[in-house]
Amino acid sequence: MSESTFERIYRVVRAIPEGRVATYGQVALLAGNPRWSRVVGYALHVNPDPQHIPCFRVVNRFGELSGAFAFGGMEMQRILLEAEGVEFEDDRVPLERYQWDGAGAPSFD
Repeated sequence: MSESTFERIYRVVRAIPEGRVATYGQVALLAGNPRWSRVVGYALHVNPDPQHIPCFRVVNRFGELSGAFAFGGMEMQRILLEAEGVEFEDDRVPLERYQWDGAGAPSFD
């Protein structure tokens, strides 16, 4: 993976507003390649700046938390999301209510 690939992913994740989530696939698409979902997961796992790259706002396509959340585990991811007002239904984020619409995402033309 090139550094620019990770930087694209981090730029997209930085754009996710407080109180919203994005899916791995959505981040991949916005970063320039819809096939990068696994790359997104890896990039977030090695996030060099969790204070400014809010990887906890990324969930899977079902709204489920990451079992491998690298910065305190799944429970910490939930705590951080709930602190921003995100609610859960059956241990999932209801994407129809909380999924980011992509407004303000960086452009990689």
